[in-house]
Amino acid sequence: MSDQTFKTLHEFVKAAHLRLNQINWDYLIGGTETETTLRRNRHAIDTKALLPRVLCDVTTVDPSTEILGQSLSLPVVLAPIGSLQVFDPKGGAGAAVAADQAGIMSIASSVCSPSLEEIAAASAAPKIYQLYVRGDAVWVDDIVDRIIESGYLALCLTVDTAVLSRRERDIAKRVVPTSQASPGDFKFQAQLNWDEIARLKQKYDLPIILKGINHPADAQKALDLGVEVIYLSNHGGRQLDQGLGSLDLLAEIKAVIGNQAELMIDGGFYRGTDIIKAIALGADAVGLGRLQGWALAAGGPEALAQCLKILRHEICETMALCGVTTLKDLDPSFVRAAPAVAPPSVFSAFPLLDLADQGY
Repeated sequence: MSDQTFKTLHEFVKAAHLRLNQINWDYLIGGTETETTLRRNRHAIDTKALLPRVLCDVTTVDPSTEILGQSLSLPVVLAPIGSLQVFDPKGGAGAAVAADQAGIMSIASSVCSPSLEEIAAASAAPKIYQLYVRGDAVWVDDIVDRIIESGYLALCLTVDTAVLSRRERDIAKRVVPTSQASPGDFKFQAQLNWDEIARLKQKYDLPIILKGINHPADAQKALDLGVEVIYLSNHGGRQLDQGLGSLDLLAEIKAVIGNQAELMIDGGFYRGTDIIKAIALGADAVGLGRLQGWALAAGGPEALAQCLKILRHEICETMALCGVTTLKDLDPSFVRAAPAVAPPSVFSAFPLLDLADQGY
């Protein structure tokens, strides 16, 4: 794929829209019930402004960072996406290849294909495995043993899916949600509790990431159990409706954990300026969900690698224009509250995107 195929991020969204059928497109862009949480994710980002410093030597800008002791060329990771294979046949393996090319990490979803072993073998880059609990402790331990044997860096447990949400875009079309079609007994996800986290921490010398933390008290509980990474996420607005935007919660969660654990966040982050806002407010890395899906649907791993290249350019440009040369130079003083300039939506980061002919 030529570097000229895609030159802006909104071009990936447009290409994905042209290539996906309506069912898969709605799965990618939709949320639960009224989709309020989804829109609040963007509202939280769009109502934060950057306050730059000037007359700083920004000849060289370095956007690299570390997560769990691993170097990342950018402060982003590829978030876990269920059924990633509907956007590109290579699924989680393709995402891992693109992450390797970009010098970042991917988090493989337990409800995407191929197998966890095949995803692990797809590239030499460090990877994380995300698990939905579909069995008892013996079932979980078997998965964790396979994760360790396959060389994954950490285990990511998604903790905001005790029950399946009502995604009305799917229901209205009588589509069975992909997560509902996944194998296993869903009662075990509903039963997941802090005792299981404590058991895993006691049994395994493997870093644990809890994805789906929103409440400061839950962040504190995770710290008390020695969890290495708190992952602030509302599932992209796809689980609890009427929730807060992720970025609006970041400062409060950061105040709880300080430097006791690392902090990831996702929820509507698509642009370089979005990423810099999150880092300035205390995140260590930002998860890319829908942007990853759009890029894979637009042209597979090659398109995703190009998307990450453009995102890198945006991040470096934003850093230079803010007057910083490393991510450590950023702090909350670079961010101010500001009114949104457009109604929040899954597309509000892309004002030049034209999907009007399709009713969007």
